[in-house]
Amino acid sequence: MELYKFHVFLAMVAVLILSPVVHGWGLDGHYTVCKIAQSRLSKTAADAVENLLPKSANGDLASVCIWADRVKFHYHWSSPLHYIDTPDNLCNYQYKRDCKDEDGVEDRCVAGAIYNYTNQLLSYNKGKDHVSTYNLTEALLFLSHFFGDIHQPLHVGFTSDRGGNTIDVHWYTRKTVLHHVWDSNIIETIEERYDDSNVDELVDAIQKNITTGWADQVNSWESCSGNKTTCPDIYASEGIKAACDWAYKGVSEDSTLEDDYFLSRYQIVLWRLAQGGVRLAATLNRIFK
Repeated sequence: MELYKFHVFLAMVAVLILSPVVHGWGLDGHYTVCKIAQSRLSKTAADAVENLLPKSANGDLASVCIWADRVKFHYHWSSPLHYIDTPDNLCNYQYKRDCKDEDGVEDRCVAGAIYNYTNQLLSYNKGKDHVSTYNLTEALLFLSHFFGDIHQPLHVGFTSDRGGNTIDVHWYTRKTVLHHVWDSNIIETIEERYDDSNVDELVDAIQKNITTGWADQVNSWESCSGNKTTCPDIYASEGIKAACDWAYKGVSEDSTLEDDYFLSRYQIVLWRLAQGGVRLAATLNRIFK
């Protein structure tokens, strides 16, 4: 296990040196999901997470929640695991139809990755004498990151525009693409207007909503049908619905997105961040029960 952690640490250092800083759901969004999740862990799960985290994290899952994005430059095979492409304009998701990479290899999508790394982490419970064939530190970091990805609506988007990556828009006066609006711009604007550009204030605001305005939804967010450990198919189905209802709606090539778009969408972003954090915690609690 210590050797695994050392390898993860080296990969993190190399990638942090070589990679540009990414904001939004690439950094602050993932930080938020993992910060919410770690605060909701059972004692057993919290101990397991702390044991698996690389020493460089100092026990803070959120500090390494971005790792899976940074390591794509090192682990090229992992790129398709961050998203799902669905048929244009159908606005629904089916695992068998949609969970595959561009070469048609099945199970290579963010839902498949969540299933895979959940199953790997279940081997942690086999006891100290069991030697896992998996790198459980990396499994934890991948799983935590992919819970953020699957809750970003355009990570379950249309095939032809690659989840909004080929739709050019203006976010107020800044030229960007629709996917980046949902990855970054909406969260940045929330922080600028409401949180003094401070991600910890954003986390606190969402935590407060989880215990007040959304409190009656939390049990349903946490539950999995059929006593499953995790339910990424539910999260993906919600994602493409949100993409159709909110992300794509009213947007065309070269649209200018301003307050009408931001003010009607930012609560959806906060809601999906909250769901991601609550569900990651619930899954880790079930894994390490």
